[in-house]
Amino acid sequence: MLQSPHPVALTGAALILALAVGLALPLYADAMAESYVRLLALPALLMLAILFLYDRLMLLALVLLFRAAGDLVFESTRVSLGGIAIGFGGLVNAFVILIAVLLVAARPARFPRRIASAWAAFLAVAAVGVGMAPDRADALRGYLGLLSYFAVFVSAFHFVKDERDFKVCVKLVLLSSLLPAAYGLAELAAHGLGGGLEAFRLKSTFSHPNIFAFYLTLVLSLSLYALKSPMVALSPLRRALLTAYVPLLLGLLLLTQTRSAWVACFAIFALYALMFERRYLVYLLLAPALALLVPGVRERVLDLGSGNEMVQYAKLNSFAWRLQIWEYGLRWIRPENLPLGYGLGAFKYFAPTFFPYSGGVNFGAHNIYVQILFELGALGLAAFAWLFARLFATLRRMAAADRLGAFVALALVVEYLIISASDNVLAYLAFNWYVWFVLGAACAVVMSRAAPDEGATRTHGGTA
Repeated sequence: MLQSPHPVALTGAALILALAVGLALPLYADAMAESYVRLLALPALLMLAILFLYDRLMLLALVLLFRAAGDLVFESTRVSLGGIAIGFGGLVNAFVILIAVLLVAARPARFPRRIASAWAAFLAVAAVGVGMAPDRADALRGYLGLLSYFAVFVSAFHFVKDERDFKVCVKLVLLSSLLPAAYGLAELAAHGLGGGLEAFRLKSTFSHPNIFAFYLTLVLSLSLYALKSPMVALSPLRRALLTAYVPLLLGLLLLTQTRSAWVACFAIFALYALMFERRYLVYLLLAPALALLVPGVRERVLDLGSGNEMVQYAKLNSFAWRLQIWEYGLRWIRPENLPLGYGLGAFKYFAPTFFPYSGGVNFGAHNIYVQILFELGALGLAAFAWLFARLFATLRRMAAADRLGAFVALALVVEYLIISASDNVLAYLAFNWYVWFVLGAACAVVMSRAAPDEGATRTHGGTA
């Protein structure tokens, strides 16, 4: 753990903070008087500052515990300062990045240099993209989001000292799902089963149903790990509760009506059945038939069979629409922009220009690979591919310590790559935090086993 700050420094920092708050509080209360949520943001920020001074790892754990339920609150705290929207969520992001910087500075030996070099390459290309962006403010927000993903990934190395600590990270993410699951049930009850599920898409505490669906797929994968791994010791009561929780999560996932998340989840469970327990293949064969009994699921599947051709005034289904925007976006790239693209955030900015069916709306690419090629060019796409290639190579080595853990971590990477082909995944901050936290924890297991071996090799080499 990190050393506690010096008492004198802590007292001085507290006095300065108290003075600043005392001066700003009247102005803040007057500006935020119309919103109780915004008014409560300042006390919450002060609590974060106190925790930051006291125990930064505890603060990060609490942020991860409640971040899945944070979008509802964070959206209501947004204010405009100088034309730039800022809210409590942005301040939390800043805390997370600062925590990672201080953790690395305190224990540089735990910094994952090999995989961080791949992250650095992608972030460097993205930084160039900020400089080239048509909307610098939006590009900077996007870049800080990417930087926060890396910060969470690096911070996970300070939670995990060996393979036994990986289960702590898994439990933290599982516990984070309790509030979204409860809110999702409340949302379903408010909608009412009598109102019909055909057009209903469950989003819970997230800003869009797709984000909730991808998050649920992550939680379901970790639930599988917690139930099946010998590394996780569950009491009979907790095992029974988690076993009952999985069907509930599957039901919520179906109600999000996010087809790419269904495919990713089915692929993960099918791979698990093939590699570990073949008897689960029988359940997987029955799953699609049972899912089609849900009206909303049936409508989403049948929707793919219509609206596949572009005719005047015709309505495209979501997949055909995606094919159209990808085609127009890729055709718009000029040869001289192919190496470095048009800048971070450029796809949404130029969408009304190159996409004739945008209706003036700044649509995202709904495909990370198309988006990166458009915004950061071939160099950015190569850096992104290198990051995931390095990630694959690292996670494969986890199998020596935890075979099922390695499978789940690699399955999460596969899931991420699958859904990246049909959605704006890089913009989904909360989901990315949890994914990169788990992947960082898994890579930390590999690093914890490699360090003693490397140390032994150096000692042997020195005495030879």
